[in-house]
Amino acid sequence: MTTMSANSSPAPAIRIRTAPWRLHPLAWVVLLALAIRLPLAFWPNVNHPDEILQYLEPAWRLLGHDGIITWEWRDGIRGWLLPTLFAGPVAFGDWLAPGRDGAFIVPRLLVALASLSIVVSAWFFGARVSRTHAIVAALVAAVWFELVYFAPHTLSEPLATALIVPAALLLTNGPTQKRLLIGGGLLALAFVWRFQYAPAMAVFALGACWRQWRNAIPLIGGGLAVLLLAALVDVAHGVVPYEWLVQNIKYNLLHDRASEFGTAPAIAYVHLVLMIWSGAAVLMLCALWRGWRHAPLLIVAAVVNLVFHSAIVHKEYRFIFLSMVLLIIAAALGSADWVQMLRRKRAWRPWALPIATACWVLISVGHADDSKAMQENWTRGTGMAHLARELRSDPALCGVALYTTSYHLLPGRERLAGEAPLYAFDSKDPAAKERLPALAKQHAAAFNRILSPPELANELPADFSRRDCTSLGGSDGSACIFARSGACDASAADSFKINDVLIRMNY
Repeated sequence: MTTMSANSSPAPAIRIRTAPWRLHPLAWVVLLALAIRLPLAFWPNVNHPDEILQYLEPAWRLLGHDGIITWEWRDGIRGWLLPTLFAGPVAFGDWLAPGRDGAFIVPRLLVALASLSIVVSAWFFGARVSRTHAIVAALVAAVWFELVYFAPHTLSEPLATALIVPAALLLTNGPTQKRLLIGGGLLALAFVWRFQYAPAMAVFALGACWRQWRNAIPLIGGGLAVLLLAALVDVAHGVVPYEWLVQNIKYNLLHDRASEFGTAPAIAYVHLVLMIWSGAAVLMLCALWRGWRHAPLLIVAAVVNLVFHSAIVHKEYRFIFLSMVLLIIAAALGSADWVQMLRRKRAWRPWALPIATACWVLISVGHADDSKAMQENWTRGTGMAHLARELRSDPALCGVALYTTSYHLLPGRERLAGEAPLYAFDSKDPAAKERLPALAKQHAAAFNRILSPPELANELPADFSRRDCTSLGGSDGSACIFARSGACDASAADSFKINDVLIRMNY
């Protein structure tokens, strides 16, 4: 037998490399979320015109370009912080793919990346209970169809939610001074982006300070620092800090301007959720009943947000996105309890977690386009994006006119017409007064391309012929490109440039 003397050197340590596939479970879930979300940034659907007209168009204007200016910006009810933050990605995207969709895609990629904060936060909410709860919660946040759908959209609701969920994580379960400071800053930034979420955010702030009122000092301190930064951005743009907030409340709550774009009864959100979730709603309620003991504040904040928005007559599903996210995370935590109960039985032990996660994935995939509302959501805006690509690639284009084609369907002025002038002939324009066919013919020298519904072809100037057509989805009908040969005289229709028309229509 060989022995080692006192002076002999020890054998070199053997290094065992971890196989590359043996990543932390959270890393696998994040990679899955990335694989699902990033491709959707290239899919040109639009959930709501605001993601273009209220955020990307102002960012484009900040870079010195022409853009569509809606009534919200003319009346000063929008803050400049979010468009200012988007200006960098918009400029970078335009540098990467000038004259193409880069200025649209790069901001969507960044917003999709920001949505990962929800996935990571869901993991840590679950990790407070067990590894099983962490895996289930993060996986559900990664694959649930509503969270996936909204991930790449440049809207204030998903962006604010991507801040509120990690803030809720920091402010619960015995927060430290540092966590309170950061959490307060995140809530303040979410407030600037979507102040209508303030009642839900107050739930987490009060929860952090309910028993320890001294916690309010770092919480408020972090919030004030962010609010000061947002005020400085307003000043840099030459406006009074937070005047947009006062004006927004004035126009939408006092003057009820938002109701012009549609109203719905108080029960509308509940009805819509039940319609979209359909049969899964019962399972969701059962899971929420279990999830209450793990994350009660998530459920309380979700309900508060739902009740607050139900009291506002103008309703859109994106307004309650925060509620959907919080409820989904809480339900996932509750469903993990069922996994643990199954694991107590030896026969189910190895299969409980795979079966539970598979059920969540199957339910999500099954509901992704199961309802008419979701089907329309996936395709809204893609038709106009198709026509916009055709127009931008047209070397003969020198002017575009919208003929009874609404501005809110546009994918942005730059993506539609480039540097060419953009005109609008709309029946709601006081200057038109039921003379649209005559006006289009009178000013036809200013443009050589028209976007119009195909059924109105007989109202257009005779020298315009139909080219490509596409469905706009839902109740928006179809639109076609009508073209004529020849150059354009931009001075022939100055009074019908799109921003002048929007001013006259107060849109």
